[in-house]
Amino acid sequence: MLKMVILDGNSISRDLLNRVLTNGGHHVVGDGNTSPAGLAKMIKLRPQIVCVDIGEADIDGLTLLETIRSELPKALVFLVSGKIDSATIQGALERGVQGFIVKPFNPQTVLTTIRNAVLKFARQQQITPSLNILDQPKE
Repeated sequence: MLKMVILDGNSISRDLLNRVLTNGGHHVVGDGNTSPAGLAKMIKLRPQIVCVDIGEADIDGLTLLETIRSELPKALVFLVSGKIDSATIQGALERGVQGFIVKPFNPQTVLTTIRNAVLKFARQQQITPSLNILDQPKE
């Protein structure tokens, strides 16, 4: 099962997304806000999937995405937001975001977005989707 971490400055949104993902069969190993402590927790947990709301970030959102990408280069990153402008979308895509999760959450859309990104990644790697396709190296 793929490990997931949710980073969002809004605890209600974090809890709701956690429930959607867990009820959808995903393994959320941790969550936190977008502070340095939240980032440290994410790095320690080494998830294969990160859902992050850069609009709630304690630091610049695009800088946060760069940090996630540098620490977890193989992780699938999803941008979570209730308001995304075209500049943010472009910046996020340039920083390797695989998908967008729009607030308020539609559970089926969230699960489909993540599933499609995992399948796309698997096809790009020319392997069958499995629990090991996104394993992060252990420190």
